Amino acid sequence: MSVRSDKAQDERSDGMNKVQTTGGISLSPELFEQLYLAPKQNVHGHLRERFGNPTPIAIGGLMLCTTSLAMVLLEWQGAGGFAGAANVACYIYVGGLLLLLGGIGEWIIGNTFPAVLFIIHGGFWTAFGYTIIPSIGAYGAYSTTGVAADGLKEPQFFATFAFSLVAMAIVSTFFTIAGLRTNVVLFVSLALLVPTFAVIASSFFAISHGQLERARNLQHAGGGLLFAVSCTGWYVFLSMLLASVDFPIALPVGDLSTVIVGKSSRLASKGEV
Repeated sequence: MSVRSDKAQDERSDGMNKVQTTGGISLSPELFEQLYLAPKQNVHGHLRERFGNPTPIAIGGLMLCTTSLAMVLLEWQGAGGFAGAANVACYIYVGGLLLLLGGIGEWIIGNTFPAVLFIIHGGFWTAFGYTIIPSIGAYGAYSTTGVAADGLKEPQFFATFAFSLVAMAIVSTFFTIAGLRTNVVLFVSLALLVPTFAVIASSFFAISHGQLERARNLQHAGGGLLFAVSCTGWYVFLSMLLASVDFPIALPVGDLSTVIVGKSSRLASKGEV
């Protein structure tokens, strides 16, 4: 009985360290984290075996938005205009939609952290896109002339809109803390988002106070930070794509899920669970 019990215990422990993909490949904790951007946890059911990985969908949508907006904020090749309004469809239907779909997919298969991360960012990009559509009238409501073609005449709009960016800086701080258990590259991306949102918010506040030159400098700084975010994001995206097809070359992301041991693992090692 003792031998059988020990064998059963070993099998259960081994099962905790393996997750079967739809292709039947057992994933190590490091590879699982690289593919799903979350530490591997036991989840009831077999949805991960039946569904594909939604993570690259969300990351791809996010990168398509951040990269284009970063270049607009930097005013490359003469780009500009209020928040790059020419790309509004991309913000809503590429960034927002793909992030929401990816987040729902993560939620279905039990990956809470990326689900929350993607859905919140998807909501932000969707709201951001709709805000800059003239027919919605978000900044037109602040116009004293009835025409909001030149948003610089509506300082109250910019001061008000900036607080949504401040809120995103706050939630990005929380994501950064949680990201300490993901990987180095994702952690850097999340950490960079904090000053990115803060600097762009500062640019909007500067506009609201009529400090246009300072606002432009801050805009360029925010664009540079956002471009750095997009570079790290593209790296994560490529690493996930290569891992998803079992490519012979793997891009290291610096797994942190096994470096910073989780609470449940600590308790298990002490025999408390």
